[in-house]
Amino acid sequence: MPKRVDHEERRAQIADALIRVAGRRGLHAVGMRDVAAEAGVSLRLVQYYFETKEKLLFHGLQHLTDRFTARVGARLAAAGTDPGPRATIEALLLASLPTDEEGRTFHLLYSSYSILSVTDEALAAQPFIDNPDAAENAVTSLLERARAEGLADPAIAPRTEAISLLAMTATLGTSILVGQRTPESAVAVLHHHLDRIFSPPEHT
Repeated sequence: MPKRVDHEERRAQIADALIRVAGRRGLHAVGMRDVAAEAGVSLRLVQYYFETKEKLLFHGLQHLTDRFTARVGARLAAAGTDPGPRATIEALLLASLPTDEEGRTFHLLYSSYSILSVTDEALAAQPFIDNPDAAENAVTSLLERARAEGLADPAIAPRTEAISLLAMTATLGTSILVGQRTPESAVAVLHHHLDRIFSPPEHT
């Protein structure tokens, strides 16, 4: 009896191959033939599942986002059952910094997707991500909760601080990639700003 093909598993296999090749060579330099070779499948099979390079790139972005979500989830699980607003924000922000190989690949490719979507009409026609404001809304909500619970400076503007933290983290990530600063110094800067936002615990 022939083995039943799991199509979602095969699509994930090809998307993982795209991410690996693009992480080494850059997204702009990757072709469907490169991805097929990396995945150990035929070019025809890659074309069967994705038809065009643009569709492959878009699926790769979705797959990359899923992997990032799992990365954040792992950090949250390590923080305990109820990590609280600050630890949750740290998990989200630190997961996006290129402090290890997975983080480097995520930051490099996500930045590349952003740039390509500006100049590639076919990729730009696709929804870039399902909810581009998801991270901003999540951090804003956590800061609002922290302020309400007396865990953060009552004078903060949660939405503005959320935008600032996310933008700063993205820039810090790029500075790590190009060797401007070390991961440790970037994390220290991030903690400095979180210390400013979150009030120290009251001592009784």
